[in-house]
Amino acid sequence: MSTPQERIWVGIDAGKGHHWAVALNAEGETLFSTKVINDEAQILALIETASERAHEVRWAVDISGRASTLLLALLVVHGQQVVYVPGRTVNRMSGAYRGEAKTDAKDAQVIADQARMRRDFAALSTPPELITTLQLLTNYRADLIADRVRLINRLRDLLVGVCPALERAFDYSGAKGPIVMLTEYQTPAALRRIGIKRLTSWLERRKVRGAGDIATKAIEAAQSQQVALPGEKRAAKLVCDLAHQLLTLDERIRSNDREIRETFRADERSEIIESLPGMGPILGAEFVAIVGDLTSYNDAGRLASHAGLAPVARDSGRRTGNYHRPKRYHRRLRHGLYLSAQSAMMRPGPSRGYYLKKRAEGLHHTQALLVLARRRVDVLWAMLRDKRLFTTAAPTTSS
Repeated sequence: MSTPQERIWVGIDAGKGHHWAVALNAEGETLFSTKVINDEAQILALIETASERAHEVRWAVDISGRASTLLLALLVVHGQQVVYVPGRTVNRMSGAYRGEAKTDAKDAQVIADQARMRRDFAALSTPPELITTLQLLTNYRADLIADRVRLINRLRDLLVGVCPALERAFDYSGAKGPIVMLTEYQTPAALRRIGIKRLTSWLERRKVRGAGDIATKAIEAAQSQQVALPGEKRAAKLVCDLAHQLLTLDERIRSNDREIRETFRADERSEIIESLPGMGPILGAEFVAIVGDLTSYNDAGRLASHAGLAPVARDSGRRTGNYHRPKRYHRRLRHGLYLSAQSAMMRPGPSRGYYLKKRAEGLHHTQALLVLARRRVDVLWAMLRDKRLFTTAAPTTSS
């Protein structure tokens, strides 16, 4: 057996079914390149093999999500140092390496070599149970919301082929009542037969708010169209099915939201986060699920950069002071902070005052909200750092 190296770098191109691992020495020479099934025994064998080749092993992966959960857990349990090399970095740097083909082995080599040459990649560790649970719940919620949007779009498209006026009459994405109505009445003829009074009673028995207004709008839409459109009967059945699916999906979303709130409020930071105006339990849970315990961020600026709220310079030649939004940022984190700022801006307080100030300076609505979101990152960071609830009063210092 050869003498162990002082230090080696192992890059892993992670996947759901298998990973590919490449080990490099300090000179960038390949020590081994191998396929590893996403299985505990094979991953442990890889760790043992790497440990036999060097006194110190540094690991790097390109995926920090579910596909690498087992891999990361085993590496951390065995005291290994692991960093995250973003996939964008791997894609950009692949062209600088020999060969045009894109393979798992080449990607793993790029990951290892980048970790060997750079020291600015974030270290990875297994998150606490509560944060992992929030990650699962919030990711599941995002999937449910995406499913709901898809169903709403399909329902509206079908309704246009039944009664365009009925499709225009309601905001089906935000109100339960019209969806309940569509489980039974989808065509102009059916709505005209039942009439306003009976439809109102039917909706009230199903505990629909504003039953009278919904019934009135629906019957008015039905009366504006006397002709039956081709394929109406089949389209009406599909609308009925989609309406039932939406009601079931809404109940799943409500159940998931309840679990998110309960889990989030078990975190000791939840009271601090929720004290910031506009930051409710759902957005707060998203925030915690993404940023974890904040140890990956040296300051509020790093957090703002991760959220895409800190512009980066793009100077060239004599052109200076040119800034643009970074290309690498967490879109869900940015969206959550934006929604939080938007909610806070709509009520009296410091956030609204700051927003109006920026509008007076000439910023458009979206620009002013993004600037407000950036400022609120500083505030939230300081609150969590000092373990203080939000207050509009200036902090007092003890003499």
